[in-house]
Formats: sequence, structure tokens, C-alpha cells
Amino acid sequence: MRKMNKRYGIVTATCMVVGIVIGSGVFFKAQTVLQITDGDMPMGILAWIVGGLIMLSCILAFAVMASMYEKVNGVVDYAEATVGKRYAYLVGWFMSVIYYPSLVAVLAWLSARYTLVFFQSVNPELVFSEGGPATGAECMALSLVFLCGSYGLNALSPKLAGNVQVSTTFIKLVPLVLMMIFGVIYGLQTGQLTENFSGTAPGIAALGADTDDDGSGVGMLLGAVVATAFAYEGWIVATSINAELKDARRTLPAALILGSLIIIAVYVFYFIGVAGGASTRQLMEEGAATAFLQIFGNVFGNILNLFVAVSCMGTLNGLMLGNTRGLYSLAIRGEGPKPEIFGKVDETTKMAGNSSVFGLLLAAFWFLHFYGSNLVPFPWFGKFSFDSSELPIVTTYLLYLPIFILFMKKNPQLGVMKRFVIPSLAVCGSIFMVCAAIYAHGVKPYLAAKAEGEFSMPVLFYLILFLIIAAVGVLLNGDRREKK
Repeated sequence: MRKMNKRYGIVTATCMVVGIVIGSGVFFKAQTVLQITDGDMPMGILAWIVGGLIMLSCILAFAVMASMYEKVNGVVDYAEATVGKRYAYLVGWFMSVIYYPSLVAVLAWLSARYTLVFFQSVNPELVFSEGGPATGAECMALSLVFLCGSYGLNALSPKLAGNVQVSTTFIKLVPLVLMMIFGVIYGLQTGQLTENFSGTAPGIAALGADTDDDGSGVGMLLGAVVATAFAYEGWIVATSINAELKDARRTLPAALILGSLIIIAVYVFYFIGVAGGASTRQLMEEGAATAFLQIFGNVFGNILNLFVAVSCMGTLNGLMLGNTRGLYSLAIRGEGPKPEIFGKVDETTKMAGNSSVFGLLLAAFWFLHFYGSNLVPFPWFGKFSFDSSELPIVTTYLLYLPIFILFMKKNPQLGVMKRFVIPSLAVCGSIFMVCAAIYAHGVKPYLAAKAEGEFSMPVLFYLILFLIIAAVGVLLNGDRREKK
């Protein structure tokens, strides 16, 4: 099997970490965090900090591993080196069949949604079909265009895809940095920032909405941290190009750590800036777009909306980069279905073409599931309707646990900090995220449904589907071994 060229350096790798993570999530989930915390700005900031520290703890642990192991796909390599070959296969199968394609599907929708929001902001008289820019037919069609376009870019020209990642990273930082600076200045001048942080601004309770929460601060914080998971996720995709990085053992750890610090700082200060541009009620009802318009005016505010759309496209491009390499990372190890097919690298594009096509098909399936579960009035998939923008992400933290624990056991040559302290922090952060997800997507909806005499526990049915897909992966790999 032909291996892919080493073509990416520290700049591209860092931009990939920052560019994949910073994107739609900070715009998409900032509103959700405020709704969950009942408009409590300090608690919202705490949620962003906790989510960032959990990400950082895992990144530090993987950075240590990245300096020791260099093969094809970082997280799969680390699972193989610490837990074993079979577990590494399961992790790789999950990343290929659930994680990458499900997030690609969500990002294709968000890219289309924010693009149409920009068009509508430029031309308020523009009429959309039922559902508007978020769920209308125009949004669905444009989502598929973005899905296929990002696939074509990565499958046909991976070098160009890397350049796009660098350029979109700098573009997407523009609205965030501007809001960080001018949002705080505007908020201090008008008193809006002080009002929002003092707790005197009316929150969601003033709107007469039902938060469906137990009202406890701990419950709100757990739900808010899970919401930030989508905004912070994606950095692990950078490890999927481990084999394509120049001097990967130095480049990847540096890119992961530098990128994570940039991300946390940008998110926290952006959230503060947004709080200076509008009241909590406006932010919960209309999202951050209203803060942009109030601070920068209609013309410049609409231009910034375009930057938001480009930001989403950059994140989509980065996730598709990992998605197209999914089965290739297994096939290069002789694992998974038909490794002789999915391990092939095209002589012209120097890209794993068959793996790319399979990744596109899976993304299309998960797009259908996301639409039928979250964007229609009545869920199409019954109990198996769940939020695929959060649960697959939290699953990665569950899968990380054995890797961190056994890493401590198998590396006695390392010092106390690298062997015990950093992995232990990652274990604690991962456990916190898993417990928070069980509460937000299990306990909370169960209690709400029980009060209505019904049953709902999305996390349970997601885990059932996860186990079915894992079993299929084991059978396919088992059949291949028997034939061999």
C-alpha cells in the first residue's frame, strides 16, 4: 500500500486545530449555553472555562503520546499502543462510521444555514420556503452542495484543502476578535455589560419559557458544559493527518497545545464581548447576530455575518479532511472491511479515494438522521432520534478513558508529570464530561417525560445504536481475519 506524502508543517497543523474547533460552535452554542443557564452570564463563562479545561487536559495527554508514537492516525495509534490492537480498531471504526460523518453532516447544515442568514440580512425581502433559512428546502439543498463540495476539495486536492484551512482560520477569527474588543467597549459605554453580569437583566424565566431543568446550579452547569462540547470539539481531527506532518513528533504536540490555548482565550473573551452587545433576553431569543448588528450597524454587521458563514465552511473542510481518511487509517493496518480497497492511494491526487467516497456516503446518512431527528416537527426515528451534534463527541471522552489509564501503567520511564499528573487530569475531565452528558441527555429528558406520563432517554438509544454499529465493525473485521 502506498503511503500519503508528508506535506503539512506547524502552521497548517496549528491552523487545523484552531480552524476545526473555532467555527460554528461558538456562534451556534453560545445561545444554547445562555438558555440552559437561564441567562446567568457568570455561570455561562464558567461553563466555557470548564469545557475548555477538559479539552486542554485531554490535549496535553495526547500531546505526550504524540511525542512518542507516530504512525497513521493519532488517536488510533495511541489506542493501539496503550490498550491494544483490537481496541484501536474499535476506536478507529467509531471515528470512521459515527464521529467524523455525523459532525460533517451537522457542519454542512450550519454552513448552509449561516450562508442563508447572510443572504437574508443583505436582502430582508428575500422569501424562503416553510422553515426559513434554518430548516427550509433551500437550506437542505445548499447543505448537500456544501457536503459534496467539501468532499471534492479534500478528495481531489488535499494540498489545496490544507491551504483553505489556513486561510479560513484567519478569516473566521475576524468577527470573533472584533466582538472581543468592541463588544466590551460598547458594553461598558452603554452599561449593558454591567447589567448582564449583575443579574438584573431579564433572563429566560421572564419570557415565560420552561427550561425543563431542576433549577439547580449544578444541573445548569452540567448541561451548559455539554453544550460547549460541540464548540470545543474537532481538535482530535488534527491527529488524523499524523502521517502527513513534517517531523510529526514535534509538530503535532506543539500544534495541539498552542491551538488549544488560542481557542479557550478566544471563546471566553468572545462570550464576554457578546454580553456587551445585547441583553440576555435578546441573546437567548435571537442569538449573537443581534449583538453584531447593534454594535457594528446593519452594513458592517451583515459583512460579519458573511465571515461567520465562512467560519462554518472552514470547520466543515477540516472535519471532512478527517472523514475522508477514516477507513484508510484502518486499512493501512490491515484492519476493517476490504483493506486492499480502502487502503489504496490514488497516484494522481495522492489521496485515499475509496475511503473518501465511503466517508461521503456515511455523511449523507448522518445528514438524513440529523434532519429527521432535530429539524422536523415530529422526529422520524422515534426513540432513536437524538442530538448527533453532542452525543458522538461525548462518546470520544468515554473511549479516551482506557487509553489514559493504561498509558500510566505502561510507561514507567516517564516522569511523574507526564506519566501520572497529566493523564489523571484527562481522566477526571473525561469522566466529568460523560456524567454531564448522561444528565443532560438521559436524566433530564427522562424526568421531563415522566412528568408527562411518557418515556424519553436519548442517550440510552444512542448507546444501543453505538453498540450495534460497533458489533457490525467487529463482525466485518472478524470475517476478514477468518478468510485471511
